[in-house]
Amino acid sequence: MINHPLSHPADQTNTTQDLIVLFIKKNKEVTVSELCAYLKITSMAVRRHLNVLQTDGLVDAELVRHGRGRPFYKYRLTSKAENLFPSGFQNLAMDLLDAIYEQSGHEGVLNLLTIRNKKRLSTLTPRIEDKSLDERVREVSKIFSEDGYMTEWEILPDGNYFIFQRHCAVHDVAKKYRQVCALEPQLMESLLGVKVTREKYMLKNDPVCGYLVHKS
Repeated sequence: MINHPLSHPADQTNTTQDLIVLFIKKNKEVTVSELCAYLKITSMAVRRHLNVLQTDGLVDAELVRHGRGRPFYKYRLTSKAENLFPSGFQNLAMDLLDAIYEQSGHEGVLNLLTIRNKKRLSTLTPRIEDKSLDERVREVSKIFSEDGYMTEWEILPDGNYFIFQRHCAVHDVAKKYRQVCALEPQLMESLLGVKVTREKYMLKNDPVCGYLVHKS
């Protein structure tokens, strides 16, 4: 049984079942053959792990039929599995922001989060100093993954970069206080030293939060 938080496939402590859950989280729904290709193990081994995850209530299966072709199963995570991903201490954050809002309204919430952003920037700056833009993008993605955002990045054909998050570690807080979302690209800009614009947004029903990093 998985009973510890999950954050990124690159974590060397991940078990095979951890990797299966992370892969399904990334792809929303998967087949046995896709898991075989990803894990480089047999279908029998994959099914054995999936059976355990289903027994633990972490994975659901749906039988898919296509014409005369052989039916197959697609696997997806249950709501219980979502609890495996870091929450960013959402309950504590929500309580604190509610208290600030009651005293000072949305302006007070924004002021508090701005102070927090400045402290984060001060703490994180040494990790990106004297690095190229490519290295800074890699490091910023790692920082957000450490915070539970399942962050990845890619370089685009035009030389710009795209950073995207497959999980929001503070989803409930951000849904109520959008100031959290407004300050996120500002922190990225400060760390990267270039313009960052949000192109995808989970709270607008996009599958990821995505940020375009302009090379200049």
